[in-house]
Amino acid sequence: MTAPRTGTISVPRSTGIAPVRSRFRGLAGSIATGVVRTPELTIGALGVLVCAAFAWVPSLWYDEAATVTSAQRTWAQLWAELHNVDAVHGLYYALMHVWFWLVGYTPFTLRFPSALAIGVAAGLVVALGRRLGGRRLGITAGLVFLALPRVQWAGSEGRPYATITTLAVCLTLVGLTAVRRTRTGRSLHWWVAYGALALVAVTFNVYLSLAVVAHAVTLLWTMLVRRAEVHRATVSRGARVPGPPLVTGGAVLRWAVAAAIAAVTVSPVVVEIASQSKQVAWIAGIGQRTGAQVFATAWFGAVDLYAAVAWALMVIGVAVALFEAHRRSATVRSLVRAQAVRVAVPLVVIPTAALVLATAMGKHLYSPKYATLSLPFVALLIALALTLIRPKALLAGAVAAALVLSVPTAVAVKEPLAKQESTWARAASIIAAERSSNRADADEGVVFGSVYGHPGTTADIIRVSYPAAFSGMTDLGVRKVGADTGVLWNQTGELATSIPSRLDDIDTVWFVGGTVTARNIEPETASVLAANGFTAKQHWKTGTVVITEYVRS
Repeated sequence: MTAPRTGTISVPRSTGIAPVRSRFRGLAGSIATGVVRTPELTIGALGVLVCAAFAWVPSLWYDEAATVTSAQRTWAQLWAELHNVDAVHGLYYALMHVWFWLVGYTPFTLRFPSALAIGVAAGLVVALGRRLGGRRLGITAGLVFLALPRVQWAGSEGRPYATITTLAVCLTLVGLTAVRRTRTGRSLHWWVAYGALALVAVTFNVYLSLAVVAHAVTLLWTMLVRRAEVHRATVSRGARVPGPPLVTGGAVLRWAVAAAIAAVTVSPVVVEIASQSKQVAWIAGIGQRTGAQVFATAWFGAVDLYAAVAWALMVIGVAVALFEAHRRSATVRSLVRAQAVRVAVPLVVIPTAALVLATAMGKHLYSPKYATLSLPFVALLIALALTLIRPKALLAGAVAAALVLSVPTAVAVKEPLAKQESTWARAASIIAAERSSNRADADEGVVFGSVYGHPGTTADIIRVSYPAAFSGMTDLGVRKVGADTGVLWNQTGELATSIPSRLDDIDTVWFVGGTVTARNIEPETASVLAANGFTAKQHWKTGTVVITEYVRS
């Protein structure tokens, strides 16, 4: 019997490879299609990624520590606190309380909600731009929004400013939908949604009431333009006959009812916030810095060149849009872009103008960080100018240039000393490293002095921010615990009596305080400890924080 022949069956080299390649190509094509069809999700995800990256690196600072201590209190303690201080941030603290209960506290978990809020805001800016001027305007506005230096700051800050921008653009989108539905169909549920969202927004931050006022200006401005167009068409034969009105009297009436109900409902919160106005006593009046703050700091991170270019683009975008809309041969596109101006300009101008005016009248309310609610609409006005560029390749290059120019700011806000040059993280790491080299069973205490710039606040604020470094320590100087007394921070008592009564078997005592402008209690602390057999072992200074380690002789 002859043995069967072998090697006569050939197997194509590509068997099994082509289907895999096809699947990869299909997946890549699906992703590309998704990016194009859902720019809101794509740009929103980009915003979250950029703001969350390295958010844990910068040291915490005073305002963020206020979030940490408030959000980690019990509901009863938080309620008591809000009756004394920070009622303006009450809803934010409550949300952060739930967040910390779910995921725990770290510097990253503190800041991640802000990154998420910026991502949502970016997606909503895209949606708003598409609604007002088409896909090109929406995508450009979303990318410009992410490139704004102040957006980068807000997205990595453990405070409510990022969420304020989200609420401002969301409220505007809901309002636009309600107005449109008033013209074309049933709108009651949209106006109910607008009123409910306005209530939540103003409760979250009272300055968002200025966004509601800006919406009224937009409605009235649009009606006046319509009236002028009708009059022009009546007296001039060659004038363009206007189409159906964008805003009707019914829409204005419905806005007034929704806004009034929201205002009445939220008034107790506003009254409570107003009663705590002494909290903003630190805000300076109108001075030499005010102009620079409005021009460069509020939206452009104090980068003068960036601010000059951005303001020029905003002026160009507004001027061209209004000029084209008033031409006899105005296109539908130009009319729509003019309406985008009427939506965005009041939301850019009114909040800042109102706060600056109030400050000029003696009610010190203007601070650049309170202007963050206008950021989405600043981006929209800049995008109106950029989208005048033709062809698409040049527009893409201009947007890419804006993103590249934002890189230095995006890096700067993630540096270790980015937050008011705070070195609290370094101080905590020094203490943690030194404690790890001490005996594991050593009993340790700590005395907190005042912190730089806040004489009434003890350096316990550093322990609040970095609790692991102080784990197991006995606070030898505390007289009143802030959480138990309805205030933000602990208070130090009489050291001559409190320190000796709490020493017991303590072998090591740490002093943590601040440099000049802080209330210096270290000499008194050293004297009391010396009387009880302690001597200074080591001393450190990092930034505005001073640390001394005392050991029992």
